[in-house]
Amino acid sequence: MKNEKQQAKNFKPLCEYQQNALQAYLNLLRLKNYSGNTEKTYKNWFIYFMKHFPGRKPSGILKKEIMDFLVAFRNSKKWSATTQNQLINAVKFFYEQLLNRPKEYYDLPRAQKPEMLPTVFSESEVLAIINATDNLKHKTILCLAYAGGLRISEIVDLKIVDIDSKRMVINLRQAKGKKDRIVMLSEKLLEMFRVYYNEYKPKEWLFEGQTGGQYSTRSIAIMMQECKKKAKVFKKGGIHAMRHSFATHLLEGGTDLLSIKELLGHTSLRTTMGYTHVSKKMIGKIQSPFDKL
Repeated sequence: MKNEKQQAKNFKPLCEYQQNALQAYLNLLRLKNYSGNTEKTYKNWFIYFMKHFPGRKPSGILKKEIMDFLVAFRNSKKWSATTQNQLINAVKFFYEQLLNRPKEYYDLPRAQKPEMLPTVFSESEVLAIINATDNLKHKTILCLAYAGGLRISEIVDLKIVDIDSKRMVINLRQAKGKKDRIVMLSEKLLEMFRVYYNEYKPKEWLFEGQTGGQYSTRSIAIMMQECKKKAKVFKKGGIHAMRHSFATHLLEGGTDLLSIKELLGHTSLRTTMGYTHVSKKMIGKIQSPFDKL
């Protein structure tokens, strides 16, 4: 830990070449319409990369130097399967997309993410979490997360006009992957929206902060943990586990995988099939060989 802190202190500010490269890098990310989260991630890793080569033009850094840098990172405390892949992608974006160089392969095995089962709350746990708050805005957010299987970014991005009570759908515009999709609007949720709207009177965004503007994802994350604690639900997982619970409970209720895939906005059915591993209905149909002894 001390070594990392010392290393951070030793980092010099970006030189003029690097600042110009960073600005061009950000401009291209925006032109290519990358999401805000991806832009932030790539930016941070590209800065991290350049700071390891103080005073150097990024365009003049050799492949061998990049390889040495990646190997050193592999042995650092910052390393994880996710961070390694993010760092490599951020570096490749600069050389391949901005400098238009041929695709480069770094002879470093791409880290495989450990395949972990998603956290799924039982129906009673979902209800306990929702009932753990008397704050109408918080309760409405929790109900929406579960009723529609929304990501936290999709919740804060919702506008009042996205709630279509005539068609009984919720419109999710430019969600993950820059894709539009719709999810069903529950009758119970619609009634809750009406009560919520009359009390809070949001102007543009469905959920707004105290001074206006979008509600923050951090506030939702903190609120979720507080509700779990009050509800005595000790499973790991935050607001995204409500989405996992939505999908798993639909599957257990007999909804087909293709429909669930569309509701979740997954690109690949393989991603959706992950919920079959945590479905108690599907697992419950299999008889243990121990019962036959």
